[in-house]
Amino acid sequence: MGVNQITNNYIVMENYDQDKLRRARRRVDELKGFYIHFVIYLAVNAFIMVNIFIRSLEDGESFWRFGTFATAFFWGIGVAFHASKVFNLNPFLGKKWEERQIQKYIDKDKEEAEKYQ
Repeated sequence: MGVNQITNNYIVMENYDQDKLRRARRRVDELKGFYIHFVIYLAVNAFIMVNIFIRSLEDGESFWRFGTFATAFFWGIGVAFHASKVFNLNPFLGKKWEERQIQKYIDKDKEEAEKYQ
C-alpha cells in the first residue's frame, strides 16, 4: 500500500467521521427542538388553564368548556406532528407497513414461480 493510498483512505475516513458527526448533531438539534417545544407547550397551557380555572371560580362560569381546552387541543395536534417527524412515527404508512407489503409481494412472486416448476 502506497503513501497516496494511505492518505486517501485517511481522508475518506475523516470525511466519513465528519459526516457521522454532522448527522448526529442534526439529530440532537431535532430532539432538543422537540423537547423545548413540548416544555413550552406544557408551561403555556398549564398557565392558561390555571388562569381560566381561577376566573371560573370567581365568575361562576363552567371550567369544563371546549374553549378552556381549545388551545391545548389544537396546539397538541401540532406537537403530535412535530413528534411524529422527530421520532419517525407514521402509524399509517410506516416502516413496518412497508416491510409487510414487500414481504407480501415476495411471497406472491414465490407462489407464482412455484406454479411453473
